[in-house]
Amino acid sequence: MAKRRVAILLSGRGSNMQALVAAAQADAAAFEIALIASDKPDAPGIAWAADHGLPTFTHAAAHPATATSRAEHEAAIDAALRNAGTEFVALAGYMRILSGDFVARWAGQIVNIHPSLLPKYKGLNTHARAIDAGDKVAGCSVHVVTEALDAGEVIGRAVVPILPGDTAEALAMRVLVAEHRLYPRLLSEYVRR
Repeated sequence: MAKRRVAILLSGRGSNMQALVAAAQADAAAFEIALIASDKPDAPGIAWAADHGLPTFTHAAAHPATATSRAEHEAAIDAALRNAGTEFVALAGYMRILSGDFVARWAGQIVNIHPSLLPKYKGLNTHARAIDAGDKVAGCSVHVVTEALDAGEVIGRAVVPILPGDTAEALAMRVLVAEHRLYPRLLSEYVRR
């Protein structure tokens, strides 16, 4: 079976991107990396990808985002994805909410890793919210991206215990380790469907 072409969108350091790149390098991998793209030209993940010979694309979005700048940004990203022969898009710390139009153009082909056990704690500050709520466990979820924030079909989850005295930062580090194991495996399963 031919490997599926996956583009990764990121906004930061790219640790989940690195886990996906490592998985793609295995002989039996279900996917290969088509492109690493970012809304931040100075994102450390873009520098890492370029240093490792991976194709990259950046297009800074205007801040504050207007409807016009958002449409221009998404059009540039969409064109880069299509020019790279992308079949699936993996969001890996991409800190922009995609428009309904963009999601519709890639319906069923965009997945995301989110640092909570969805449907709990959509959006930001997930670790602090779980601790503040007195939860005994936290974790991460891989889900299909839809127009509604963090609301698409959950493909799978990894559970991480919340320890006595945990801080949001300590919990985040343990959840990140789980993300690095979960995301490559579930992305592989998803692109094989």
